[in-house]
Amino acid sequence: MAQIESLFVTRLYRAALSEFDPKIDAEELESSCLVIAEDDEAGQEWCEENGYPGYTSYASLTDLPWRFPIFADLVAALDKHVAAFAKDLEFDLGEGEGEGELKLEDLWINILPEGGMHSSHLHPHSVISGTTYVAMPEGASALKLEDPRSGRMMAAPTRLKGGRRDLQPFIYMKPQVGDVLLWESWLRHEVPMNMAEEERISVSFNYKWE
Repeated sequence: MAQIESLFVTRLYRAALSEFDPKIDAEELESSCLVIAEDDEAGQEWCEENGYPGYTSYASLTDLPWRFPIFADLVAALDKHVAAFAKDLEFDLGEGEGEGELKLEDLWINILPEGGMHSSHLHPHSVISGTTYVAMPEGASALKLEDPRSGRMMAAPTRLKGGRRDLQPFIYMKPQVGDVLLWESWLRHEVPMNMAEEERISVSFNYKWE
């Protein structure tokens, strides 16, 4: 009898940010993101010069946890989520003193207005990447994840529309406010066009191994 099994599984972590302490006040986090975006002239200029719709602090503010206590609390909670995901991935990070560990590398705000999008990309210099969702109005775009084998399937037929989820070339994740999504940084992803009239707000991050 034929035996078929799944190999090289791609893992995706989803949890409520509040699952780990410290608890983050959702309204305070949202208002902090908006205030930072309004005051960050360097970030606004970078977005305008690079054709980025809306606002991102990625190229302008590298020390959010130092500047704002709520982001320091956010990192403390994210550290625990990332540790849980790394355990599921069975990473050998080293157990002795001075051995390697996963540490926050980047943390940035994303604000996408109606019509805004973030094209397909990956994070090649990190190990785990992710996003926590601050404002997701009705109609806000989901996160689109791409099968990492797609570039090697030049002659393959398309999948059946009703086919198994684990065989689809793209997966759309519709997060809720307060969710955390984590994935390995080599996984290509994008944010399709925001069809909501209100802004879609998230905080993204990378963790590196050192």
